Amino acid sequence: MTTIQSIPQIDNIEFNVTDIARSKAFYGAAFGWSFVDYGPTYTEFSDGRLKGGFTTGEAVRPGGPLVILYTDDLAQTQQRVEAAGARISRAVFEFPGGRRFHFIDPDGYELAVWSDG
Repeated sequence: MTTIQSIPQIDNIEFNVTDIARSKAFYGAAFGWSFVDYGPTYTEFSDGRLKGGFTTGEAVRPGGPLVILYTDDLAQTQQRVEAAGARISRAVFEFPGGRRFHFIDPDGYELAVWSDG
């Protein structure tokens, strides 16, 4: 039986920004989002349904935010992603709260998969 945790799902959307305070002001005023700061380079946002983040830890990327999927088995998911034809663009790395990797899909979009285990 497959559990919901074993099927990777969109879990987070991450915006690389140049100024977190400006992004918080904009999205707070425009959409009423709430925020939780996790140090000077990362702020979590919530729109009441989905959570995401603003980070200054990496360069602003053309093409939009980074869509992040969650899985309870990072290695298995990476194997499935590669077998399906994706290219790994960033090897597994640790961050506060877990580990993740990035991949490029067949159309050139970059996505990430994370796990807390």
